[in-house]
Amino acid sequence: MCMSLKIVVLAKQVPDTRNVGPDAMTPEGTVNRSALPAIFNPEDLNALEQALRLKDQNPGTTVTVLTMGPGRAAEVIREAMYRGADGGYLLTDRAFAGADTLATSYALATAIKHVQPDVDLIIGGRQAIDGDTAQVGPQVAEKLGLNQITYSEEILSCKDGKIVVKRHIDGGVETVESPLPCVLTVNGSAAPCRPRNAKLVMKFKRAKAPMELAPETTFADLPYADQYEKKPYLKLGQLSCADVNADLQQCGLAGSPTKVKTVQNIVFKAKESKVLTGSDEDVNGLIQELLANHTIG
Repeated sequence: MCMSLKIVVLAKQVPDTRNVGPDAMTPEGTVNRSALPAIFNPEDLNALEQALRLKDQNPGTTVTVLTMGPGRAAEVIREAMYRGADGGYLLTDRAFAGADTLATSYALATAIKHVQPDVDLIIGGRQAIDGDTAQVGPQVAEKLGLNQITYSEEILSCKDGKIVVKRHIDGGVETVESPLPCVLTVNGSAAPCRPRNAKLVMKFKRAKAPMELAPETTFADLPYADQYEKKPYLKLGQLSCADVNADLQQCGLAGSPTKVKTVQNIVFKAKESKVLTGSDEDVNGLIQELLANHTIG
């Protein structure tokens, strides 16, 4: 039996750490975000695809994107809408700056209670490439008191108030069932996200959050201002710390017990190399060498 679902997708705009250069770090040891292009966190795209598949299968389902960051992070919401999401909220406030995973999960959980208190499913990527902690999803589940399924790879079914998920773990694959509501974190090995839909790009390309406007500018000052009055969905949701009644002591740096002492760039250099043929003698010699230095075995 099909069921309409209220799904929140947690997404993050991250610096593309796959293209790290010598200026990628600041002297203080933090990521120099201005030196790296900003992208949609890859595993959050995998999570979005799982949400969109449920929307395809269950008429009446809504997919809402929630992201935390500065004004430019609203691009993540637009990218999700180009692929089929219904809308989203930008959680933005100076009080959220410098948040570690504990403070981030608190802010996200508080926002979810505000925008979707009757949520059925919260889906996010396993981890973000700028931190690689895999902690935010599980911490959101704990703060909301919800069941969680981590390392998800495919949603096998979602009906009758239950979800069945295939999860990829060390040593094999598990099939897990959980009652709804539930939090899922999705692996990068899950299905890739569908491409942008040209009609949706045309529909949502002018969607903006208030934070993206220039100072002292309103939607009425923008070109095509009449479109923002006729099409309310072009005004993306924006939430501050006060909007979600968040405790300032649990937000940003104040709520972050984790401190980064230093970050170093390390370049691995090969000390020596060997050229091997496919002969049995060369292969056996390599195996013996790897066993001797405990690389294997």
